[in-house]
Amino acid sequence: MTGAPRLSRAALPHPEPVPPVRIVHLGLGAFHRSHQAWYTAHADDAAGWGIAAFTGRRPGAAEVLRAQQGVYTLVERGGDGDRFELIGSIVAAHPGDEVDALLRTFRSPEVALVTLTITEAGYRLGPDGELDLGDTETLADIALLRDTVTGTSGGAPRAGAALAAPATALGRLLLGLCARREAGAPPVAIVPCDNLPENGRVLERALTRMATEVQPDLAAWLPRGASFVSTSVDRITPRLDPDDRPAIAAATGWDDATPVVAEPFADWVLSGDFPSGRPRWESAGARFVDDIAPWEARKLWMLNGAHTLLAAAGPARGHVTVAEAFADPGLRAAVDRIWDEAAAQLETVETVDYRRALADRFANPRIVHRLAQIAEGSRTKVRLRIVPVALAERSAARPAAGCAAAIAAWIAAEAPDADPRDALRELSPELAADERFVRTLRGALAASAPSGPTQEA
Repeated sequence: MTGAPRLSRAALPHPEPVPPVRIVHLGLGAFHRSHQAWYTAHADDAAGWGIAAFTGRRPGAAEVLRAQQGVYTLVERGGDGDRFELIGSIVAAHPGDEVDALLRTFRSPEVALVTLTITEAGYRLGPDGELDLGDTETLADIALLRDTVTGTSGGAPRAGAALAAPATALGRLLLGLCARREAGAPPVAIVPCDNLPENGRVLERALTRMATEVQPDLAAWLPRGASFVSTSVDRITPRLDPDDRPAIAAATGWDDATPVVAEPFADWVLSGDFPSGRPRWESAGARFVDDIAPWEARKLWMLNGAHTLLAAAGPARGHVTVAEAFADPGLRAAVDRIWDEAAAQLETVETVDYRRALADRFANPRIVHRLAQIAEGSRTKVRLRIVPVALAERSAARPAAGCAAAIAAWIAAEAPDADPRDALRELSPELAADERFVRTLRGALAASAPSGPTQEA
């Protein structure tokens, strides 16, 4: 829709002036805007917390959002209709390779937080969960940062110094922290918001290893310069359909070039220290806990695990979206089996109501959550979302048949010609050595041969 009105920041619900940048975000995308930016906008102290967001590899998201002064429409898409809201907590948007802006922002003593949504694959971890030093881009970033640290007394380029952008998110994060070290800025809390178990600890280990490879003194400084917060994040945020933008413009009177659609449900659980302060996210519904492990496991194994199963098995049965696949009786039964197995490992958190809520969310036909979107990076997702439950079930001397069916669906979709044990070995050598589980997996593969959309999986 052309000719629709532009929006001024003066129209935002928080008062002028624009909030100061106190949060840096790496990985600007739809999920960040439906989740962390939404929570920040809804905090009762939102006027004091602005976000400077940097994209990953593609600069387009920043360019479009920058043209709108960071303002965008969030559409909460419930089963009975849409609710529209303007979000203005992102006050600066940059392509990820704008190194000058990255360093300038990280140097600011006002910055207290760094959040990340870079996807599981963006952490560049090996099968052991540690930083993959065989990754070519990680090695290139280590070399780049080593040259930078060697060439300056403080470990970061001085203002005006030219530097190529690190290719990886961790490389950019470490470069920014080097800049804070040089500037003598206060410590920051680093808050990863991706679906990795104990993501704060995982990131701390990976970043410390990278820092050690760059310069041991930098690694020794890291605990003084940053804390690492673990999180569990949850809000289904599908990609826009072609008809969404015109419909949103018609409903709101503003031709937003980059709206975001999300389900009404949102959840955020955090555990860790914030040495330089944080927004009052709890006033927007976030929870702060001492032990995040059971919360993140519940979300990762039940919501994300079911998504991974549906993304692997659904397309072969003619389904395109989560709602379509979940309505298939055979796939619904398969989801129930992995939910049963996950719930057996989650004795310290509530799972009955959570499972009921998941079923309602999955069945919402107005959230067009495409299976192809979920299937991206599927190997990493299966390893993180399905394998831990399978290992726990086998340790309890149970067959883990639901997990085996999920892994079989992934093998059938991604490696149909591979020997099942070899494919399994890429996910978990321990499961590949478990003869009973391998037999269960082979049986699940035999049972998952292509069939009609209502046949049992």
